[in-house]
Order: sequence, then C-alpha cells, then structure tokens
Amino acid sequence: MEKVSVFGAGSWGTALSYVLTQNGHDLLLWTHRLEQAEEINSHTNNRYLKGVQLPENLKATNDLQQTVNHSEIFVLAVPTKAIREVCAQIKGNLTKKALFIHVSKGIEPDSLKRISEMIREEIPEQWIEDVVVLSGPSHAEEVVIEHPTTVTAACENTASAERVQDLFMNHYFRVYTNTDVIGVEIGGALKNIIALAVGITDGLGYGDNAKAALMTRGLAEIARLGVKMGATPLTFSGLSGVGDLIVTCTSVHSRNWRAGNMLGKGKTIDEVLEEMGMVVEGIRTTKAAYQLSKKYDVPMPITSALYAVLFEGVSTTEAVDILMGRMKKNEMEDLINLL
Repeated sequence: MEKVSVFGAGSWGTALSYVLTQNGHDLLLWTHRLEQAEEINSHTNNRYLKGVQLPENLKATNDLQQTVNHSEIFVLAVPTKAIREVCAQIKGNLTKKALFIHVSKGIEPDSLKRISEMIREEIPEQWIEDVVVLSGPSHAEEVVIEHPTTVTAACENTASAERVQDLFMNHYFRVYTNTDVIGVEIGGALKNIIALAVGITDGLGYGDNAKAALMTRGLAEIARLGVKMGATPLTFSGLSGVGDLIVTCTSVHSRNWRAGNMLGKGKTIDEVLEEMGMVVEGIRTTKAAYQLSKKYDVPMPITSALYAVLFEGVSTTEAVDILMGRMKKNEMEDLINLL
C-alpha cells in the first residue's frame, strides 16, 4: 500500500482515484471547491460521473496543504491551463521530494511547452523525484464501471515508469511502460484536435469515409510533428497514438468529439463551451499545435483547417473544401520520411 495524493476532482481525477483506492492505496483527492469535496466524501461526484457510487475509503478535501503533506506521490489531474497555478501552490507547501504523475493531455499555447516541461519549470528540481506521464485510450466513464482499459506510463527512467505501473495496474486497468515521453505527450495532446475535426464532420452529416480519412491523415500529421520534436515513430502506433486517437474520435464520451459535433451543427464556440460546462482541451491545443507546426516547419493541414475555424472565422464547410482541394501527394510520403 502506498500513500497517494490526487490533484483535480474532475472525471479523470476521480476515476483514477477510484482505481487507486480499489488497489488498496491510502488516497486523498484534492478539489478547490469545498462543496465538491463534501459530495465526494458522501460517495458521489455527479457533475462529472453521474450515477457512480464511489468507494467509502475514497477521501476528498479542499485543503491543498493537507493533500501535499499526505504523500510523496502526486497525481496531477487538472486541465492543462491550470497546471502552472496548481504546481505553484504545491511548491509552496513542499517539504520533501515527490514523484509527479501527470494525466492531462495538452500543450501550452505560446510557450509551446509539454506538461512535463511545465511541471519541471514550476517545481524546483530539488523537490522532484521524477515526472511520469500516464496516458492512453481511457474514458473515465468506463474505468469507474471497471471495463477493460489499457494505458501507458512513460518516463525516461524505466524504474519510475514501472513504479507507476505497479500503483495503477489491476484486473481491469492494464498499464504498459514506455521511455518516449515526447511521443506519449504529443500523441495524447494532438489526438484531441483530430477528434474535434471528426466531430465537426459528423455534425455536418458526413459519413464514415470522412471519419476514416481524418483519423488516418490526422495520425500522419501527429507523427510528422512528434518525430520532428524528437519522438520515436513507433510510439504513434501504440496506445497513446492510434489507440487514443480511435477512442477519442469515435466515442460519445469524448468531450472533444462532442464539442466538434456541436460546431458542425452550427453552434458557436461560446455556445459549445457554455453547454459543455467542462474543459475541451482540443480547442486550446489546436492553437499550440498550429504554432508548433510553424516553429518546426511541419505541414499540418487538418490542424491548420481547424485553427481557421476556431480562431479565424472560417466556416466548417469552407474548411472541408480547403482540405479536399489541396495539391495531390503520395500517401506513403510521410512514412518514407519518418523511416
């Protein structure tokens, strides 16, 4: 049994707390809202996981200092835009080294930092035992009803990845390890962009042909950028690449797909976000990925088309026309370049 602190009581933070508690660990879940902590201590979190009965030994608090002092293993399950703020609060309460496990999927616009880089910028190295990424095709709604799920723990230090593997792994939650942190983070973040695009085409009434095209060519541009940034090409054929892409583009549980679907049906960004009531990581990540494509001089036509829809006022149908009207090329060009 280990002591574990989870920061962020949204759907994914709560689901991972469920797994860790079921695995026998002494867990404390932090939320900044007192009323949410009280609800979780009454064994529900209905805003994020409606109708789910949480374990009696899953404890929550809105006291961040108590959560920091509880353990030396920190799971960061807050949205990308809150990573720096929460890390700054954690830093002010640290008295010993901790293992940081981040489970969010995004890239910071403008700085173009991955989440592991943001953590290392905010937390002094003297307080970091290691930083591990936990990512893969995993809807919280299915994890808490114990449907089979597989994810990847990524760290350059294999021993740290294996420690996280041991923490989380059980009969319904299988964890693999990987040393390609860049590839796992890029795959997890950028698949949200493609899911937004797929949602848009579904909202426009297009069929499976369009969905398959976007997913296949989307994976190509994710890998194209990731490899240019230093990732291993094979990572994108794994759980945090094609696996996460499939689940996020094809499931009604996917926030990014649902947001895209509403955009395709004619709603504005503001209307979508108001109706969702939850963070849609793909919107912010689209801006970051667009900036990365310019920085690394990597062609990313789907990302560019979605950026035009989200930030430049281009209509969804115009964006589809732009994608379909591009110059001809060889399908294997990307694979040849990667190899």
